[in-house]
Amino acid sequence: MTQPMSRRNFTQFASLAAVAATASQQAGASDSSSPSPSNSASSSQIQPVGGNTIETTGNKIPLAPPNDQPPNLPIPEVPKKKMGWAVVGLGQLALGQIMPAFGLCDYSEPRALVSGHPAKAKTVAKAYDVAKDAIYQYDNFDEIANDDRIDIVYIVLPNSMHAEYTIRALEAGKHVLCEKPMAVSIDECQRMMDSAEQVNRQLMIAYRLHYEPFNRKVMQMCDEKRFGEIKTFSGSFCINVDAPNIRLARELGGGPVGDVGVYPINAARYVTGEEPVEVFAHAHQPGDDPRFREVPESVSCLLKFPSGVLANLDCSFNTHRSDFYRVACADGVIELSPAFSYNGQRLMTHQPSGSDEPNVVIQHELSAVNQFASEMDHFSQCIINNQANRTPGKEGLADMRILAALDESIRQSRPVKMN
Repeated sequence: MTQPMSRRNFTQFASLAAVAATASQQAGASDSSSPSPSNSASSSQIQPVGGNTIETTGNKIPLAPPNDQPPNLPIPEVPKKKMGWAVVGLGQLALGQIMPAFGLCDYSEPRALVSGHPAKAKTVAKAYDVAKDAIYQYDNFDEIANDDRIDIVYIVLPNSMHAEYTIRALEAGKHVLCEKPMAVSIDECQRMMDSAEQVNRQLMIAYRLHYEPFNRKVMQMCDEKRFGEIKTFSGSFCINVDAPNIRLARELGGGPVGDVGVYPINAARYVTGEEPVEVFAHAHQPGDDPRFREVPESVSCLLKFPSGVLANLDCSFNTHRSDFYRVACADGVIELSPAFSYNGQRLMTHQPSGSDEPNVVIQHELSAVNQFASEMDHFSQCIINNQANRTPGKEGLADMRILAALDESIRQSRPVKMN
């Protein structure tokens, strides 16, 4: 018995009829002496939807995309899992760099604020869509333990407060990113690391340049000995600091070495891949500038590494901005300037040309990133994937040992050997 024709069958039938009619017209228009389409080498079969085939000339004409999927069909992305961050301390760095950087993050978002200034915190919370009940003050800081919205705490406080609030955040069950320098003493650094281990939480130190492409490129060049053995390193980070500023207060852990000097110190370590065996430092503290009645104005130091590399470093709170480092190798020179800024890095390499011509100078072009977004997303991904972070507490402790030795060298006016 004949089955009634469905809408789908009718559509397929109409398509077949149209193709067949086209084939017939082409055959009628051809030379009468030409072989019939059924015998032509160019004849082919077409398989439309439904499994029916027809004969026609030319190439196969698909009547539907493979797998019944339209071409270029947009597939929505699965939203990335994001870690909730609490930012502790809403000073210049937090408001000028860290909070805006969350907008460029894929795995991190601000969910809580801690500040001693409630009015400011409310304004910041509104600007970044942080819930009102996720604003904490220092006297109720420990209540973050009951806030499941918070996964990671970012400590952006004066250096003297790093250890206390890092340990309290860890004991509240949160992972911690702490600004550098890690603390103000070797003992504090060790207690921070011990606390992280005891509560099974990660501690990361905010060495943002370890997450910045140009500095990472220099690390790679030096690790591969692209220009031969490293012979000397020179670095400088100097700025002009006006009072009042916490950087000028000794009791808050101020001073140029811990604030800006730590950058070239850390760079000398990640460029050489070594720890210094001896340090020697000199400081200048002018008596006619009230800004420097508690901390030095400028410090110059020399680090000696096991391989024989000598690193000359300087830092200051009373000069025009100086921000670079230079790696002199046996077969070339690597220069990064600026090296420690939030952006604008320029990487140059110098090497012999192999002829009487001047040295070959190459400027290396790399895609820049927001350094704060890069380091925060790195830490978030480490927590999500249960992986170790790139700059853990031991990185901060290694620098703190150097800072302590430099301070001793300044006080005793002599070289100090490292343990």
